[in-house]
Amino acid sequence: MYFAMFFRQILRTQLIGTRTAHLSRLQHVCRSERPLCSRRDEVGLAQAASMKYGSPAPTIFSKVIDKSIPADIIYEDEKCLAFRDISPQAPVHFLVIPRIPIPRISEAKDDDVELLGHLLVVAKNVAKQESLTEGYRVVINDGKHGAQSVYHLHIHVLGGRQMTWPPG
Repeated sequence: MYFAMFFRQILRTQLIGTRTAHLSRLQHVCRSERPLCSRRDEVGLAQAASMKYGSPAPTIFSKVIDKSIPADIIYEDEKCLAFRDISPQAPVHFLVIPRIPIPRISEAKDDDVELLGHLLVVAKNVAKQESLTEGYRVVINDGKHGAQSVYHLHIHVLGGRQMTWPPG
């Protein structure tokens, strides 16, 4: 399964590109006050997350964060990154993930309020950059009944078409 996803992402990145022009405009819209994380910062973030959440198993998103697998990253800062979904369910479908590996929204701690708010603001700003002016859907799946497939908190942003209700 991961091989197929990895292969599709490589093809998608090669065929579509990374849209660096969009990234530079987005960084202007969502300019962070500090530079992006260094490897040393990533180690510190991982240690802090381990103390807070235990040691969750590495996920495919961990590999996107450390860039050991390719992804069409459209935004990143010191707290999170956003990238296109490799199996889009709408014309525009991207994910926003925290750098700290919180396994699921139900396991977020009360003191994660700033990070969780930041993720939503980034989702809004990237949606604006992606020209989702007519609206979009924001989804967080949680656990088995919520159909969470990767146990690293992630926000889906879907748009570019009329969504239907109920969703599932």
